[in-house]
Amino acid sequence: MKVTSWRGRLVLLAFLFILLTFGLLVARKYLSTPPSGPAPATVGSEPKQLREVVLYFGSPDGSFLVAEARQIEDCLEEADCLRATIQSLVDGPVTDLVAVLPSHAQVRGVTASDGVATVDFSRDLVSGHPGGSVSELLTIYSLADTLAENFPHLRQVRILVEGEPVETLKGHVDLREPVKADFSFTRPPEGSAKAAQTPVPAEGKPAAEPGRNSQ
Repeated sequence: MKVTSWRGRLVLLAFLFILLTFGLLVARKYLSTPPSGPAPATVGSEPKQLREVVLYFGSPDGSFLVAEARQIEDCLEEADCLRATIQSLVDGPVTDLVAVLPSHAQVRGVTASDGVATVDFSRDLVSGHPGGSVSELLTIYSLADTLAENFPHLRQVRILVEGEPVETLKGHVDLREPVKADFSFTRPPEGSAKAAQTPVPAEGKPAAEPGRNSQ
């Protein structure tokens, strides 16, 4: 009788142990499984705000400047907007227009004061420039006109290279003083076939290129 009672207790303890183990396994699985139901909505990042800028690149024949509209990420600080605009100019056109700044030139810094934008480029602006009087003119005035178009209070640009003033890029344009924007470079040279097809308003001012704001 004692043996039977002892065995019964042993079986009961074994049963209780198995039951407890099973319960722990079930509880662990339940706690580790996320509750069913709709997943919480994820908060996505806000879409980037864009702004349109007008950039001036060389015409396909490389003789004058043509406007090209571009979307860039909007910015809160003017210095950031200036830098992004100039960087887009360095990146080159997305149409059949011609780049006017070396693509590997780096914009080291941009400041603005008293209507003058000062742009500091890396040495690549000079070493990577192809030279030639027309090419150098288009480079300088694409920068000056692009800044004046998008930031009307900035009518002149001063160009630095590695933080230092330069007399010229390739010997054709004097850079010892800030260069004023000049939109006469945004129309074909006189006497060209393109110029003959370009209408001129009665007051004698050149007609604006398509996509360009009138000055």
